[in-house]
Amino acid sequence: MVKTEVPIVARPKQVQLNDIKIYVVSSVNYVKFVKEYAKKNGADSYIALSVKDYENLSLNFAELRRYIEQQKQIIIYYENAVAPLDEANALLEDIYKESKNRK
Repeated sequence: MVKTEVPIVARPKQVQLNDIKIYVVSSVNYVKFVKEYAKKNGADSYIALSVKDYENLSLNFAELRRYIEQQKQIIIYYENAVAPLDEANALLEDIYKESKNRK
């Protein structure tokens, strides 16, 4: 039996996220916020989210994380399926170490 070797492509680099600031503004601190924000940012345009929309945003990020994790597992499955046995064993060891580090 002849087994075709399929090259395993390198994984993409990790995501580099930018910091964000979220301000909680109410009628109590609105005037102070506007003055400080304009002084710091030089503008008076804002983007507002309701508490429910902020919660939905958080849930959406959790859903994206779940999806990405599942995709990673599918990729690992196929990498193992096409890798020579020595490489497959090394991949399994790396996966095991990575999963222990997350706990």
